[in-house]
Amino acid sequence: MDAHIKKVYVPMTETGFYILCCLKQPNHGYGIVQRVKEITEGELVLTPGTMYGSLSKMEKDGLIVFVREEEKRKVYQITDLGMEVLELEIKRIKRLYRTMNEMIVM
Repeated sequence: MDAHIKKVYVPMTETGFYILCCLKQPNHGYGIVQRVKEITEGELVLTPGTMYGSLSKMEKDGLIVFVREEEKRKVYQITDLGMEVLELEIKRIKRLYRTMNEMIVM
């Protein structure tokens, strides 16, 4: 993984994390917005500007790829690089969670 990618994406924003998680299956921006709203029980609602800016940057950086167009909507999917970045972030979150639990037990 390129040092620039690691510097930009780890630690990852909550928005970036959810976008990459949602793109393990092909999806479009509006579908991602709806899925994130659903899985966070409405606590995180992605705005169009945030969503499409993030998709554009992630595509440019090679984390996601355009796969097709459906009814004038661009459908994207996570790439191998995107999975690598997501796995690093999941590992980081697990470490934080483990550390927090250890400190609470003290």
